[in-house]
Amino acid sequence: MPQTLDAAAVRSWCSLALEALGREREEIDAINVYPVADGDTGTNLYLTVESAAQAVEAVFAAHETGASVPAPGDAVRAMAHGALIGARGNSGTILAQLLRGMAEVLADAAPADPQGDGGGGADRLAPALRRAAALAREAVAHPVEGTILSVASAAAEAAERNAAERSGAERSGAERSGAERSGAERSGAVEAGATVRAAYAGARAALAATPDQLPVLGRAGVVDAGGRGLLAVLGALVRSLTGETPAAFPMGHRRYDDPAAVASAIESCAPEGGPAFEVIYLLEADDTAVARLRARLDGLGDSLVVVGGDGLWNVHIHVDDAGAAVEAGVEAGRPYRIRITHFGAAAEEPPERVQRAVVAVVPGEGLARLCAEAGATTVLARPGEPPASGELVEAIRRAHAREVVLLPNDAALRHTAAAAAEQARTEGVRVALIPTRAAVQGIAALAVHQPDRRFDEDVVAMTTAAGATRYAELAVAERQSWTMAGICQAGDVLGLIDGDVAVIGADLAATAEAVLSRMLAAGGELVTLVLGDDVPDALADRLEIYVRDGHLAVDTVVYRGGRQSVPLLIGVE
Repeated sequence: MPQTLDAAAVRSWCSLALEALGREREEIDAINVYPVADGDTGTNLYLTVESAAQAVEAVFAAHETGASVPAPGDAVRAMAHGALIGARGNSGTILAQLLRGMAEVLADAAPADPQGDGGGGADRLAPALRRAAALAREAVAHPVEGTILSVASAAAEAAERNAAERSGAERSGAERSGAERSGAERSGAVEAGATVRAAYAGARAALAATPDQLPVLGRAGVVDAGGRGLLAVLGALVRSLTGETPAAFPMGHRRYDDPAAVASAIESCAPEGGPAFEVIYLLEADDTAVARLRARLDGLGDSLVVVGGDGLWNVHIHVDDAGAAVEAGVEAGRPYRIRITHFGAAAEEPPERVQRAVVAVVPGEGLARLCAEAGATTVLARPGEPPASGELVEAIRRAHAREVVLLPNDAALRHTAAAAAEQARTEGVRVALIPTRAAVQGIAALAVHQPDRRFDEDVVAMTTAAGATRYAELAVAERQSWTMAGICQAGDVLGLIDGDVAVIGADLAATAEAVLSRMLAAGGELVTLVLGDDVPDALADRLEIYVRDGHLAVDTVVYRGGRQSVPLLIGVE
């Protein structure tokens, strides 16, 4: 049934867009010519939308225990923020800005009533698409026609024409009866569907024209890969609002149906002597500092895109001097989640695959170093920024092994890790997913890993070690709430054992001792303590003494976890 862009429709849109990009990812990668023929546009768009979808799901999860549903404004803002922090590549970064532009209009128009349409009727969708296209062009240092920007502009123009035509038709029928007017007023949902259909048709026509606008596409005989991905996202919006699946894009361009010819043409279009690196990072900085950063980066390389606002930005550029691009970010504010990709790496002869590897998600830089020293390929999970399945797949590929043991080390990553494992299996990698629920379980599994024994035996041993490790963490309550151990107040120290609050205390040391007492009451041979950045060494010394005095046969090991979401992790095995 037709509907307006309320919170549920935003959720559906993200899910359908992820599904569509999953189907078309490889095809979009294959036609990736501009700005660099590196064959990853489809993957980058998929990862960007996956991050947006995860952010929207988190908003819904926060409402699961209550009777209400998320407000429409919360959903669209979460979608835009998720895309911003997860944006990959040139096209993914532009898509994040497009979603931000839409969110600015739709969220500002959202009513207080969560059941309202969130400004998602036809009267707001056309301006939202216009704002999205304008904001994306502002973010690109040197806009080029025949790209995703052209497709976005065409979608907005078509939506505006459709809205204007309907408005004119309504004015001409101003003498209709009151009943007729009432019926028209109730047709906002239908009109919203008409708006997105028109936007999709405009984008589809613009995409077909991209080879005539951008010579490199014409020579390769393909349409713009980023624009093709945007069309998939708009098609998902049509489905979410109308239930209809729009017509697929025709593959009628010359050489398009011959993959070998397309690949050869794309290779011939690759520019010589272009920038060596792609640099992407998130940046916390104010508007003035970002303006200076744009000017400086524009002199360092090309394909510069800076998106975001309100103190958080995503920076993308192609440069020869990756260090200078990062240093510019340091001068502007605090860059993090820095990704540097060497464009020439894909052309190099890949090394022979190793037989077996371990891929582990870790909550801090300290544990990342520890696990890397033990031979694992690591994926860093920063506070509030869980890795997407695409990041896990990338890590599995980076491990370059025939067999991979995957340690998610977080119960919340179970489905994400399962999706990554399934994707890697389709690429010919044998993957075993050990459902570790905490970093200390992953450490225990890695400690017994032996790559020279049979794969099944190694997995069983690692699974057994992880399962024999009870885990706990100490956190600080942010607000008053009910817990399994009673009511906590903001600022209380919470001791969680195996995921449930077991102890509520006033200070970190005493609460940690109470948690250890409960865990060791059931026995144990080894206590593992992982300290966050702000926890003093004195706490570890005190807890080591506490364990030794009460349990002479129990050893204690201490690791520095770095910046992590909680001050202390505890494992008992």
